[in-house]
Amino acid sequence: MSDIRPGQERFVAPIDETPLRAIDAVNVDAVPENQWKEAWKRLRTSPLFWLATAILLVIALMIFFPTLFTNADPKKLDLADSFEPGRKGHPFGFTEQGGDVWARTVYGARASVAVGVFTTILVAIVGIITGAIAGFYGGIVDTLLSRFSDIFFSIPLLLACIVVISVLNNTFPDRGFWGSVLVVVAALATFAWPQITRQMRGAVLEIKNLEFVDAATAIGASKMRNLRRHIVPNALAPVIVASTISLGVFIVAESSLSFLGLGFPTSIVSWGNDISAAQTQVRSGNNLQVMFIPAAALAFTVLGFILLGEAVREALDPKARKK
Repeated sequence: MSDIRPGQERFVAPIDETPLRAIDAVNVDAVPENQWKEAWKRLRTSPLFWLATAILLVIALMIFFPTLFTNADPKKLDLADSFEPGRKGHPFGFTEQGGDVWARTVYGARASVAVGVFTTILVAIVGIITGAIAGFYGGIVDTLLSRFSDIFFSIPLLLACIVVISVLNNTFPDRGFWGSVLVVVAALATFAWPQITRQMRGAVLEIKNLEFVDAATAIGASKMRNLRRHIVPNALAPVIVASTISLGVFIVAESSLSFLGLGFPTSIVSWGNDISAAQTQVRSGNNLQVMFIPAAALAFTVLGFILLGEAVREALDPKARKK
């Protein structure tokens, strides 16, 4: 104590006066949460997620319960009502053929969104399988799958779909609603899967060399079990984000094909068909609601899926949240 000068004294409180706080306690019996539970917790606090959910909920109600929005028949055409303004029960007026604009917009959601959903599912399945195999096994398998996907990736999506659908339209002219959906889905999925393959391959290449995979191998897990149980589930995050955003892109692609007269037959109510039929009104500048109403529904639907994709990306990617 002789070396301590006045004012330099240090006092240590007895241990019984400084107990361990509850906030510092660690519950060693708690089950650790996986990335999906943590992502869901972050999603629940995201305004972007709830905005996207609200938009997509309205679209879902249009698809499954269209009578909540209109009682009019979307296929009923009466030339006496051609370009008539809105009235009770028909808020946005009528098309050139006398069809109810709002009813056709509500019922048109079913065809357009069906193409987007089914194309996304098919593209995700093909992309996950091919990307996981290419990234995990590497070597000649990776080279062959990568070069094969590059061939499809280099072909413009819309141009390729125009060629494929033109051939299928001539082969199967009378195919009905679901047949038409299947043709468009097949054409889009055939040339859209390489993007998901690349995403999955990159994620698998990153994850397959991590410590938990080595630990699973050390306790006897086979390659296939490692791939199925450990690598693929942890590599799905970027694929889910890309697929969610691509869903909106596929809806726009279907509308573009229908606008060109190659998507759905004119007998099927869809947003693309209605926008295509309203081209003359856009040029003349009259009765623009005939085009703007289905175009607005298309835009809000695509916006909903893009916002959902951004919210999911922020929830699953910690680096994105820090930025």
